[in-house]
Amino acid sequence: MEMRAYAIRFDNSILDLSLVNLSYDGCAVETTEQLIPGELLRLSVLERGFVKAAVRWYKDRKAGLLFEPEGYEPAHKQRSAQRPLISAPVVLRRAGRGGYPVQTKDLTRFGCRCEYVERPNIGETVWIRLDGLEALEARTCWLAESNVGLEFLNPIHPAVFDLLLERTQGKLG
Repeated sequence: MEMRAYAIRFDNSILDLSLVNLSYDGCAVETTEQLIPGELLRLSVLERGFVKAAVRWYKDRKAGLLFEPEGYEPAHKQRSAQRPLISAPVVLRRAGRGGYPVQTKDLTRFGCRCEYVERPNIGETVWIRLDGLEALEARTCWLAESNVGLEFLNPIHPAVFDLLLERTQGKLG
């Protein structure tokens, strides 16, 4: 079975796909564009409307997609910890580039959400520097509009995080 399909990425670019296998909760597709595991797509087959799907794997122009059932929370919204409502200025830097000031939100010991100026790729390593701390190495987990989800490769120590919370109490958003 092979069916023509297309997908819309988060940046509204359109991908031509061939659906080559279908299961109850997902499908396999072929595409000339590289897909990134964890990337969220809107998938359409034969003009039957859209279904949200997450890329599970990609190899040699083939990818596995997982359909999102009702109530499914995408990987970038599953949290390892509650995120306090903190908005603080940080410096975000990509490898080989200069840093630029952005706002961070939803900060935990394990990661945060922040704005970006230059769009990083999902899975890319970046560095984020909070005021008074050394730069933290992080991996980009998701992208949506002008926000990026970051997972710190080494979580912030609980005592250091408590101090950060104290210092930012006046900046709660």
